[in-house]
Amino acid sequence: MNYYIRGLVPAVYTPLQADGRLNLEQVGPIVEQLIQEQVAGLFVCGSTGEGASLSSEERHLTLEAYIEAAAGRVPVIAHVGHNSLAEAQALAAHAQRAGAAAIAATPPSYFKPASVEVLIDCLAQITAEAPELPFYYYHIPGMTGVNLSMVELLRQGSERLPTLVGLKYSASTIYELQLCAGLEAGRFNLLFGSDEMLLSALCIGVQGAVGTTYNFAAPLFQRIISAFERNDMAEAQRCQGLAALMVATILKHGVQPAFKAVMALIGLDCGPTRLPLVGLTPTQREALRQDLENIGFFEWGRS
Repeated sequence: MNYYIRGLVPAVYTPLQADGRLNLEQVGPIVEQLIQEQVAGLFVCGSTGEGASLSSEERHLTLEAYIEAAAGRVPVIAHVGHNSLAEAQALAAHAQRAGAAAIAATPPSYFKPASVEVLIDCLAQITAEAPELPFYYYHIPGMTGVNLSMVELLRQGSERLPTLVGLKYSASTIYELQLCAGLEAGRFNLLFGSDEMLLSALCIGVQGAVGTTYNFAAPLFQRIISAFERNDMAEAQRCQGLAALMVATILKHGVQPAFKAVMALIGLDCGPTRLPLVGLTPTQREALRQDLENIGFFEWGRS
């Protein structure tokens, strides 16, 4: 199966109400803003979208809302990974019925696959339920604890997984990503997932990226890509330095909840995070806003 995405793909948020229920009315404004900022697709119910904290029914509804809002203007990739393979299969089947352009999946991470062969056995069961959709393996060992060879996954998966087109690679091991990029004359679509290192991935030939900060800083990352493509490495490095500063600044205030809080600061409030993630208090959110203002984020990150 041939499929290739180039450019920025925000790992979109799942908007929630104050009481933790879905707030899908906010999906439309989110999508319109991202399309205006020329993103290349939307990645739904991944880590940023708190997919692991949603019920399968909530994941169905969230995916359907994003597909409806996108209205065919950009592809929507559905994350269908689950600790239960039966649930992952059902999520994959739903994604195909709902009109997703592709699916992605993390591995089971409570009982972990111990080898590439077993991992592929798991992925074969999932992808069989969505045989018409391109498939990306979602490699995020920092969250799943599954850190097997991605080179071997692609080599063996090329033979055993008919719909495998590439990886969502959310790790900092650029050397392994470079090996993956060289496989089979570069046929695999590698979507890089460490926003603060995007320029490094571009330098080894990766042309697509899925990330959290593209929700609120897509203009900055578009400038990185544009500068790289016109061989202006000084400008690309300058903008990547700003991106790293932005990420470091937000991380001072937490991880998932702090990044989600930035959406409210740009006028697209996505609500709180779900337990066990604890959202920022109004005081903490104001401190985050002040720190971002102090580094100039609202000027260079949003325009």
